[in-house]
Amino acid sequence: MSRGLTLLFAIAASAAVGNLYWAQPLLNVIGEDFNVPTGSTGLIVTVTQIGYAVGVFLLLPLGDMVNRKFFIPGLMILTAVFLLATAAAPAYPVMLGTLALIGFSAVAGQFLIPLAGDLARDDQRGRVLGTVAAGIMIGLLIARALSGVVAEHFGWRAVFIMAAVIMVVLAAFLAPRIPTMEARPKVPYWRLLLAVVRTITGNRTVQVTMLIGASAMCVFTMFWTGMTFLLSSPSFGFSVSLIGAVSLVGVVGALAAQRVGVLFDRGLFIPALGVGLLITVVGLIVAAFGSESIIVLIIGAVIFGVGLQAVQILAQTRMLSIDASARSRLNTAFVFGNFVGGAIGSALAGAFWQLGGWVPVMIAASVVVALALLIWVISHKGALAR
Repeated sequence: MSRGLTLLFAIAASAAVGNLYWAQPLLNVIGEDFNVPTGSTGLIVTVTQIGYAVGVFLLLPLGDMVNRKFFIPGLMILTAVFLLATAAAPAYPVMLGTLALIGFSAVAGQFLIPLAGDLARDDQRGRVLGTVAAGIMIGLLIARALSGVVAEHFGWRAVFIMAAVIMVVLAAFLAPRIPTMEARPKVPYWRLLLAVVRTITGNRTVQVTMLIGASAMCVFTMFWTGMTFLLSSPSFGFSVSLIGAVSLVGVVGALAAQRVGVLFDRGLFIPALGVGLLITVVGLIVAAFGSESIIVLIIGAVIFGVGLQAVQILAQTRMLSIDASARSRLNTAFVFGNFVGGAIGSALAGAFWQLGGWVPVMIAASVVVALALLIWVISHKGALAR
Protein backbone atom coordinates (compact mmCIF):
# COMPACT_ATOMS: atom_id res chain seq x y z
CA MET A 1 0.00 0.00 0.00
CA SER A 2 1.62 3.21 -1.19
CA ARG A 3 0.78 6.44 0.62
CA GLY A 4 -1.17 7.63 -2.42
CA LEU A 5 -3.33 4.52 -2.59
CA THR A 6 -3.84 4.60 1.18
CA LEU A 7 -5.07 8.20 0.92
CA LEU A 8 -7.38 7.31 -1.99
CA PHE A 9 -8.88 4.44 -0.01
CA ALA A 10 -9.37 6.74 2.99
CA ILE A 11 -11.17 9.39 0.88
CA ALA A 12 -13.38 6.85 -0.89
CA ALA A 13 -14.25 5.06 2.35
CA SER A 14 -15.02 8.33 4.12
CA ALA A 15 -17.32 9.47 1.32
CA ALA A 16 -19.16 6.13 1.16
CA VAL A 17 -19.75 5.80 4.90
CA GLY A 18 -20.37 9.54 5.23
CA ASN A 19 -23.68 8.93 3.41
CA LEU A 20 -25.04 7.62 6.70
CA TYR A 21 -24.71 11.04 8.30
CA TRP A 22 -25.86 13.63 5.77
CA ALA A 23 -29.23 13.78 7.53
CA GLN A 24 -27.98 13.95 11.13
CA PRO A 25 -27.66 17.77 11.48
CA LEU A 26 -30.92 18.18 9.53
CA LEU A 27 -33.18 16.31 11.94
CA ASN A 28 -35.21 19.37 12.93
CA VAL A 29 -35.39 20.77 9.39
CA ILE A 30 -36.63 17.47 7.95
CA GLY A 31 -38.98 17.01 10.89
CA GLU A 32 -40.53 20.43 10.27
CA ASP A 33 -40.88 19.71 6.54
CA PHE A 34 -42.75 16.47 7.22
CA ASN A 35 -44.45 17.70 10.44
CA VAL A 36 -42.67 15.14 12.65
CA PRO A 37 -41.92 15.90 16.35
CA THR A 38 -38.28 16.39 17.39
CA GLY A 39 -37.97 13.24 19.51
CA SER A 40 -39.17 11.05 16.62
CA THR A 41 -36.63 12.42 14.13
CA GLY A 42 -33.96 10.27 15.80
CA LEU A 43 -35.47 7.49 13.65
CA ILE A 44 -33.79 9.10 10.65
CA VAL A 45 -30.40 8.07 12.02
CA THR A 46 -31.67 4.78 13.43
CA VAL A 47 -33.13 3.38 10.18
CA THR A 48 -30.04 4.37 8.23
CA GLN A 49 -27.81 2.50 10.63
CA ILE A 50 -30.11 -0.52 10.76
CA GLY A 51 -29.94 -0.64 6.96
CA TYR A 52 -26.17 -0.38 7.20
CA ALA A 53 -25.95 -3.19 9.75
CA VAL A 54 -28.06 -5.43 7.49
CA GLY A 55 -25.93 -4.51 4.47
CA VAL A 56 -22.77 -5.26 6.41
CA PHE A 57 -24.02 -8.70 7.41
CA LEU A 58 -25.44 -9.67 4.00
CA LEU A 59 -22.90 -8.03 1.66
CA LEU A 60 -19.56 -7.61 3.41
CA PRO A 61 -18.76 -11.36 3.65
CA LEU A 62 -18.66 -11.35 -0.16
CA GLY A 63 -15.39 -9.43 0.10
CA ASP A 64 -13.62 -12.76 0.64
CA MET A 65 -14.95 -14.03 -2.70
CA VAL A 66 -16.02 -11.35 -5.24
CA ASN A 67 -13.84 -9.19 -7.48
CA ARG A 68 -13.69 -6.03 -5.40
CA LYS A 69 -12.35 -4.02 -8.34
CA PHE A 70 -15.87 -3.97 -9.83
CA PHE A 71 -18.03 -4.70 -6.80
CA ILE A 72 -17.01 -1.66 -4.76
CA PRO A 73 -17.65 0.98 -7.50
CA GLY A 74 -20.91 -0.81 -8.36
CA LEU A 75 -22.14 -0.44 -4.79
CA MET A 76 -21.22 3.25 -4.85
CA ILE A 77 -23.36 3.77 -7.97
CA LEU A 78 -26.25 1.96 -6.26
CA THR A 79 -25.89 4.28 -3.27
CA ALA A 80 -26.14 7.26 -5.65
CA VAL A 81 -29.49 5.93 -6.92
CA PHE A 82 -30.87 5.67 -3.38
CA LEU A 83 -29.56 9.14 -2.51
CA LEU A 84 -31.52 10.59 -5.43
CA ALA A 85 -34.60 8.66 -4.31
CA THR A 86 -34.26 10.24 -0.86
CA ALA A 87 -34.02 13.70 -2.41
CA ALA A 88 -37.32 13.04 -4.20
CA ALA A 89 -39.13 11.41 -1.22
CA PRO A 90 -42.72 12.77 -1.01
CA ALA A 91 -43.41 11.66 2.59
CA TYR A 92 -41.59 10.83 5.82
CA PRO A 93 -42.19 7.03 5.72
CA VAL A 94 -40.91 6.91 2.14
CA MET A 95 -37.79 8.83 3.14
CA LEU A 96 -37.16 6.44 6.04
CA GLY A 97 -37.29 3.57 3.54
CA THR A 98 -34.84 5.19 1.11
CA LEU A 99 -32.51 6.07 3.98
CA ALA A 100 -32.48 2.42 5.04
CA LEU A 101 -31.50 1.51 1.45
CA ILE A 102 -28.72 4.12 1.53
CA GLY A 103 -27.43 2.46 4.68
CA PHE A 104 -27.66 -0.98 3.06
CA SER A 105 -25.58 0.02 0.03
CA ALA A 106 -23.14 2.36 1.82
CA VAL A 107 -21.04 -0.62 2.93
CA ALA A 108 -18.79 0.01 -0.09
CA GLY A 109 -16.42 1.90 2.19
CA GLN A 110 -16.07 -1.07 4.51
CA PHE A 111 -14.93 -3.30 1.64
CA LEU A 112 -11.89 -1.05 1.32
CA ILE A 113 -10.66 -1.71 4.87
CA PRO A 114 -9.99 -5.47 4.57
CA LEU A 115 -8.69 -4.86 1.03
CA ALA A 116 -6.19 -2.39 2.48
CA GLY A 117 -5.28 -4.99 5.10
CA ASP A 118 -4.66 -7.56 2.36
CA LEU A 119 -2.45 -5.18 0.38
CA ALA A 120 -0.44 -3.79 3.30
CA ARG A 121 2.82 -5.30 4.56
CA ASP A 122 2.81 -6.69 8.08
CA ASP A 123 4.97 -3.83 9.37
CA GLN A 124 2.68 -1.12 7.93
CA ARG A 125 -0.75 -2.68 8.48
CA GLY A 126 -1.56 -0.72 11.65
CA ARG A 127 -0.65 2.60 10.02
CA VAL A 128 -2.54 1.83 6.80
CA LEU A 129 -5.68 0.59 8.55
CA GLY A 130 -5.48 3.51 10.99
CA THR A 131 -5.41 5.97 8.09
CA VAL A 132 -8.36 4.38 6.27
CA ALA A 133 -10.39 3.99 9.48
CA ALA A 134 -9.63 7.61 10.44
CA GLY A 135 -10.79 8.63 6.98
CA ILE A 136 -14.14 7.02 7.65
CA MET A 137 -14.62 8.84 10.94
CA ILE A 138 -13.53 12.14 9.38
CA GLY A 139 -15.98 11.51 6.53
CA LEU A 140 -18.84 11.13 9.00
CA LEU A 141 -18.02 14.48 10.60
CA ILE A 142 -17.39 16.36 7.35
CA ALA A 143 -20.69 15.03 6.00
CA ARG A 144 -22.45 16.65 8.97
CA ALA A 145 -20.66 19.95 8.42
CA LEU A 146 -21.17 20.13 4.66
CA SER A 147 -24.77 19.00 5.00
CA GLY A 148 -25.69 21.95 7.20
CA VAL A 149 -24.15 24.53 4.85
CA VAL A 150 -25.78 23.12 1.72
CA ALA A 151 -29.17 22.69 3.40
CA GLU A 152 -29.24 26.27 4.66
CA HIS A 153 -28.67 27.70 1.19
CA PHE A 154 -30.37 25.17 -1.09
CA GLY A 155 -32.65 23.05 1.11
CA TRP A 156 -32.18 19.61 2.63
CA ARG A 157 -33.03 17.75 -0.59
CA ALA A 158 -30.06 19.35 -2.35
CA VAL A 159 -27.78 17.65 0.18
CA PHE A 160 -28.71 14.21 -1.13
CA ILE A 161 -28.39 15.29 -4.77
CA MET A 162 -24.88 16.55 -4.04
CA ALA A 163 -24.03 13.28 -2.25
CA ALA A 164 -25.19 11.27 -5.27
CA VAL A 165 -22.90 13.25 -7.57
CA ILE A 166 -19.96 12.67 -5.20
CA MET A 167 -20.60 8.91 -5.26
CA VAL A 168 -20.69 8.73 -9.06
CA VAL A 169 -17.49 10.76 -9.44
CA LEU A 170 -15.61 8.71 -6.83
CA ALA A 171 -16.78 5.41 -8.31
CA ALA A 172 -15.45 6.46 -11.71
CA PHE A 173 -12.14 7.56 -10.18
CA LEU A 174 -11.69 4.53 -7.93
CA ALA A 175 -12.53 1.69 -10.33
CA PRO A 176 -9.34 1.73 -12.42
CA ARG A 177 -7.13 2.14 -9.35
CA ILE A 178 -8.31 -0.83 -7.29
CA PRO A 179 -5.75 -3.61 -7.84
CA THR A 180 -6.93 -6.93 -9.21
CA MET A 181 -6.38 -9.54 -6.50
CA GLU A 182 -5.76 -13.24 -7.00
CA ALA A 183 -9.06 -15.09 -7.31
CA ARG A 184 -10.15 -16.94 -4.20
CA PRO A 185 -12.02 -20.25 -4.10
CA LYS A 186 -15.77 -19.87 -4.65
CA VAL A 187 -17.83 -20.54 -1.55
CA PRO A 188 -21.63 -20.86 -1.44
CA TYR A 189 -23.22 -17.67 -0.14
CA TRP A 190 -24.98 -19.39 2.75
CA ARG A 191 -21.63 -20.76 3.90
CA LEU A 192 -20.19 -17.25 3.94
CA LEU A 193 -22.99 -16.06 6.20
CA LEU A 194 -22.65 -19.13 8.40
CA ALA A 195 -18.90 -18.49 8.60
CA VAL A 196 -19.58 -14.99 9.95
CA VAL A 197 -21.87 -16.40 12.63
CA ARG A 198 -19.27 -19.03 13.54
CA THR A 199 -16.58 -16.35 13.64
CA ILE A 200 -18.62 -14.46 16.22
CA THR A 201 -19.76 -17.40 18.33
CA GLY A 202 -16.55 -19.41 18.24
CA ASN A 203 -13.89 -16.86 19.16
CA ARG A 204 -13.75 -15.04 22.48
CA THR A 205 -11.37 -12.38 21.12
CA VAL A 206 -13.86 -11.54 18.35
CA GLN A 207 -16.70 -11.25 20.86
CA VAL A 208 -14.81 -8.94 23.21
CA THR A 209 -13.51 -6.74 20.40
CA MET A 210 -17.01 -6.50 18.91
CA LEU A 211 -18.49 -5.42 22.23
CA ILE A 212 -15.92 -2.66 22.71
CA GLY A 213 -16.36 -1.42 19.14
CA ALA A 214 -20.17 -1.50 19.41
CA SER A 215 -20.02 0.44 22.68
CA ALA A 216 -17.82 3.10 21.08
CA MET A 217 -20.15 3.50 18.10
CA CYS A 218 -23.19 3.63 20.36
CA VAL A 219 -21.61 6.51 22.27
CA PHE A 220 -20.50 8.27 19.07
CA THR A 221 -24.07 8.31 17.77
CA MET A 222 -25.50 9.35 21.14
CA PHE A 223 -23.07 12.24 21.33
CA TRP A 224 -23.62 13.71 17.87
CA THR A 225 -27.38 13.07 17.72
CA GLY A 226 -27.75 14.68 21.14
CA MET A 227 -25.54 17.53 19.95
CA THR A 228 -27.95 18.23 17.09
CA PHE A 229 -30.87 18.43 19.52
CA LEU A 230 -28.87 20.68 21.88
CA LEU A 231 -27.60 23.16 19.31
CA SER A 232 -31.03 23.55 17.73
CA SER A 233 -32.70 24.05 21.13
CA PRO A 234 -33.51 27.52 22.59
CA SER A 235 -30.25 27.40 24.61
CA PHE A 236 -28.26 27.90 21.40
CA GLY A 237 -30.71 28.28 18.51
CA PHE A 238 -28.03 27.46 15.92
CA SER A 239 -28.87 27.28 12.22
CA VAL A 240 -28.30 24.00 10.38
CA SER A 241 -25.05 25.33 8.90
CA LEU A 242 -23.70 26.24 12.33
CA ILE A 243 -24.74 22.86 13.72
CA GLY A 244 -22.84 21.19 10.90
CA ALA A 245 -19.83 23.46 11.41
CA VAL A 246 -19.55 22.40 15.05
CA SER A 247 -19.00 18.84 13.77
CA LEU A 248 -15.66 19.97 12.36
CA VAL A 249 -14.22 20.05 15.87
CA GLY A 250 -14.61 16.29 15.85
CA VAL A 251 -12.29 16.17 12.84
CA VAL A 252 -9.56 17.63 15.05
CA GLY A 253 -9.93 14.70 17.41
CA ALA A 254 -10.03 12.17 14.60
CA LEU A 255 -6.87 13.62 13.02
CA ALA A 256 -5.10 13.64 16.38
CA ALA A 257 -5.86 9.94 16.83
CA GLN A 258 -5.06 8.94 13.23
CA ARG A 259 -1.53 7.76 14.06
CA VAL A 260 -2.71 5.53 16.88
CA GLY A 261 -2.43 2.53 14.55
CA VAL A 262 1.34 2.82 14.94
CA LEU A 263 0.91 1.85 18.60
CA PHE A 264 -0.64 -1.41 17.44
CA ASP A 265 2.37 -2.07 15.20
CA ARG A 266 4.60 -1.54 18.26
CA GLY A 267 2.68 -4.04 20.42
CA LEU A 268 1.00 -1.41 22.61
CA PHE A 269 -2.57 -2.23 21.65
CA ILE A 270 -3.93 -3.19 25.09
CA PRO A 271 -2.71 -0.19 27.16
CA ALA A 272 -3.52 2.22 24.33
CA LEU A 273 -7.08 0.87 24.14
CA GLY A 274 -7.58 1.40 27.89
CA VAL A 275 -6.25 4.95 27.68
CA GLY A 276 -8.52 5.65 24.71
CA LEU A 277 -11.58 4.59 26.71
CA LEU A 278 -10.55 6.78 29.65
CA ILE A 279 -10.05 9.81 27.38
CA THR A 280 -13.52 9.19 25.91
CA VAL A 281 -15.10 9.32 29.37
CA VAL A 282 -13.24 12.55 30.16
CA GLY A 283 -14.56 14.11 26.95
CA LEU A 284 -18.13 13.16 27.83
CA ILE A 285 -17.81 14.59 31.35
CA VAL A 286 -16.43 17.90 30.04
CA ALA A 287 -19.14 18.08 27.35
CA ALA A 288 -21.85 17.51 29.97
CA PHE A 289 -20.96 20.91 31.46
CA GLY A 290 -21.40 22.59 28.07
CA SER A 291 -25.17 22.67 27.90
CA GLU A 292 -25.01 26.48 27.89
CA SER A 293 -21.42 27.12 26.78
CA ILE A 294 -20.29 26.42 23.23
CA ILE A 295 -16.61 26.73 24.24
CA VAL A 296 -16.90 24.02 26.90
CA LEU A 297 -18.91 21.93 24.46
CA ILE A 298 -16.20 22.19 21.79
CA ILE A 299 -13.41 21.32 24.23
CA GLY A 300 -15.37 18.26 25.33
CA ALA A 301 -16.03 17.27 21.70
CA VAL A 302 -12.31 17.43 20.83
CA ILE A 303 -11.29 15.31 23.83
CA PHE A 304 -14.13 12.89 23.09
CA GLY A 305 -13.07 12.63 19.43
CA VAL A 306 -9.45 11.78 20.31
CA GLY A 307 -10.45 9.03 22.72
CA LEU A 308 -13.23 7.51 20.66
CA GLN A 309 -11.27 7.48 17.41
CA ALA A 310 -8.34 5.80 19.15
CA VAL A 311 -10.65 3.09 20.48
CA GLN A 312 -12.23 2.48 17.07
CA ILE A 313 -8.93 2.30 15.18
CA LEU A 314 -7.30 0.00 17.72
CA ALA A 315 -10.32 -2.29 18.01
CA GLN A 316 -10.77 -2.64 14.25
CA THR A 317 -7.06 -3.23 13.65
CA ARG A 318 -7.10 -5.90 16.36
CA MET A 319 -10.10 -7.58 14.75
CA LEU A 320 -8.47 -7.70 11.31
CA SER A 321 -5.29 -9.20 12.76
CA ILE A 322 -7.02 -12.28 14.15
CA ASP A 323 -7.06 -14.27 10.87
CA ALA A 324 -5.51 -12.95 7.65
CA SER A 325 -7.55 -15.38 5.51
CA ALA A 326 -10.90 -14.13 6.81
CA ARG A 327 -10.51 -10.36 7.05
CA SER A 328 -13.78 -9.57 5.27
CA ARG A 329 -15.70 -11.88 7.59
CA LEU A 330 -13.99 -10.42 10.64
CA ASN A 331 -14.69 -6.90 9.40
CA THR A 332 -18.30 -7.93 8.82
CA ALA A 333 -18.61 -9.00 12.45
CA PHE A 334 -16.94 -5.84 13.72
CA VAL A 335 -18.89 -3.35 11.62
CA PHE A 336 -22.19 -5.18 12.09
CA GLY A 337 -21.74 -4.90 15.83
CA ASN A 338 -20.72 -1.26 15.48
CA PHE A 339 -23.80 -0.18 13.65
CA VAL A 340 -26.18 -2.18 15.79
CA GLY A 341 -24.57 -0.19 18.58
CA GLY A 342 -24.96 3.00 16.55
CA ALA A 343 -28.66 2.35 15.93
CA ILE A 344 -29.18 1.75 19.65
CA GLY A 345 -27.24 4.95 20.40
CA SER A 346 -29.43 7.14 18.18
CA ALA A 347 -32.57 5.69 19.76
CA LEU A 348 -31.14 6.25 23.25
CA ALA A 349 -30.22 9.83 22.38
CA GLY A 350 -33.82 10.62 21.46
CA ALA A 351 -35.18 8.87 24.56
CA PHE A 352 -32.80 10.50 27.06
CA TRP A 353 -33.19 13.89 25.41
CA GLN A 354 -36.92 13.71 26.05
CA LEU A 355 -36.23 12.69 29.65
CA GLY A 356 -34.16 15.77 30.48
CA GLY A 357 -32.02 17.07 27.64
CA TRP A 358 -28.26 17.09 27.13
CA VAL A 359 -27.01 16.07 30.59
CA PRO A 360 -28.98 12.80 30.73
CA VAL A 361 -27.69 11.93 27.25
CA MET A 362 -24.09 12.45 28.41
CA ILE A 363 -24.65 10.46 31.62
CA ALA A 364 -26.09 7.55 29.64
CA ALA A 365 -23.17 7.71 27.18
CA SER A 366 -20.68 7.69 30.07
CA VAL A 367 -22.33 4.57 31.49
CA VAL A 368 -21.89 2.81 28.13
CA VAL A 369 -18.18 3.70 28.05
CA ALA A 370 -17.83 2.57 31.67
CA LEU A 371 -19.21 -0.83 30.65
CA ALA A 372 -16.66 -0.98 27.81
CA LEU A 373 -13.91 -0.17 30.33
CA LEU A 374 -15.16 -2.99 32.54
CA ILE A 375 -14.92 -5.38 29.59
CA TRP A 376 -11.35 -4.14 28.98
CA VAL A 377 -10.41 -4.72 32.62
CA ILE A 378 -11.79 -8.25 32.56
CA SER A 379 -10.27 -9.16 29.19
CA HIS A 380 -6.99 -7.24 28.87
CA LYS A 381 -4.95 -10.24 30.08
CA GLY A 382 -7.22 -12.81 28.48
CA ALA A 383 -9.20 -12.59 25.23
CA LEU A 384 -7.74 -9.26 24.07
CA ALA A 385 -4.17 -10.50 24.59
CA ARG A 386 -4.53 -13.71 22.56
